[in-house]
Amino acid sequence: MTTARKYYLDPPKVLVTGFAVIIFIGAMLLMLPVATNDGKGLSFLDALFTATSATCVTGLVVVDTGTTFTLFGQLVILALIQVGGLGFMTFATMFAFLLGKRISLQERLLLREAMNNLTLEGIVRLVKRVLIFTVIIEGIGGLVLAIRFAFDMPPLKAFYFGMFHAISNFNNAGFDLMGDFRSLTGYVEDPVVTLVVCALIILGGIGFIVINEVYEYRQTHRFSLHTKVVAVTSGLLLAFGTLLIFLFELHNPKTLGPLSPLGKFLASFYQAVTPRTAGSNTLNIPDLTQPTLFLIIFLMFVGASPGSTGGGIKTTTFATLLGAVWSQIRGKEDVVFFKKRIMYDTIYKSLTVTISGLFIVMFVTMLLTITEKGKDFLMILFEATSAFGTVGLSMGLTPELSPFGKVLIIFTMFAGRVGPLTIAYAVTLHRKPDPFRYPKGKIMIG
Repeated sequence: MTTARKYYLDPPKVLVTGFAVIIFIGAMLLMLPVATNDGKGLSFLDALFTATSATCVTGLVVVDTGTTFTLFGQLVILALIQVGGLGFMTFATMFAFLLGKRISLQERLLLREAMNNLTLEGIVRLVKRVLIFTVIIEGIGGLVLAIRFAFDMPPLKAFYFGMFHAISNFNNAGFDLMGDFRSLTGYVEDPVVTLVVCALIILGGIGFIVINEVYEYRQTHRFSLHTKVVAVTSGLLLAFGTLLIFLFELHNPKTLGPLSPLGKFLASFYQAVTPRTAGSNTLNIPDLTQPTLFLIIFLMFVGASPGSTGGGIKTTTFATLLGAVWSQIRGKEDVVFFKKRIMYDTIYKSLTVTISGLFIVMFVTMLLTITEKGKDFLMILFEATSAFGTVGLSMGLTPELSPFGKVLIIFTMFAGRVGPLTIAYAVTLHRKPDPFRYPKGKIMIG
């Protein structure tokens, strides 16, 4: 009995199964006639695609969210985004709090896996704060956006639009209600919409561990190595991303060319922030130059930070690999950040996550070149990376995908949100260390 219970509550298996169940329930709801404006509901494949995109906080869509769905359908999507962004275990814990239920050790192990935390210490307190942080950040962001939207639409609609886009972007989902797949392009030069949405994306993407440490700084007067690496890596990626997009698009008559100086900066900054991994956009993605598209592919692959609402291989993984390469170049044995030595198992895990991600993107891209004949290769690579990074940016391929292409993107979004390693652990029956070690061997490298 004990063995069966332990197997059933193995964290990776529970997380994979939990996300799959939520997606299936969401798909069933979106198939109901009441979910769409035509009264027919979505087909099973389109409903499954939309539910996966929402639960995996991606934002890739095969139908336009603003014009296809009724209020009921939009609220289903919004609920899937919120549950998918924070994790279903966070909501299960919230209900346990409300019912006065004690959080068991097994449930704490699940929370640690879901939150991508290193230890069990303080995990329940962290989950409570995650819920509080989420309500405050989404509430403030939604109200500011609602006030701005009230200049363009009736007050009640503006409030709804403000809250929907605040929740969507804080959870790095990228779903929007503007209609005709145009996202936020109508607000490309609007500082309020641009800066508020960017703030929501950044706060959702840096991770709740970082937010919690900032909150506790007045008492602790210290930041962990994790927070320092996340802050520096995220800051550099945003700064260089903004600068490069500005330079690449400065003379593009379809993007930055017609904009004012302030508009050029806002648009460049927004397009550097959104691959981290939100998915909304203020510039038309197919109009961007190829260097910009390639840069965005890189930013989407790196993604957000651990313990956040975003996807990708994560900023800490990228930083660890760069540190390992730099150490090798300098002839150093250890990878050191802020006078702290990075453990070898962390480096191995970073390498495994990156190679797994590259393999998934390459494999899906190769299959899509077969199923989506006649489509540009860069468009296909962009879409596959966007799905894996749970970003949601699109060059226009997603609504035109073949049925098999939709299945491929569904799998990619799911793998990107849950994580390749979590899926691998979930399907592995037994994971235990080897009882012995083989003799050392040497091979030639480089």
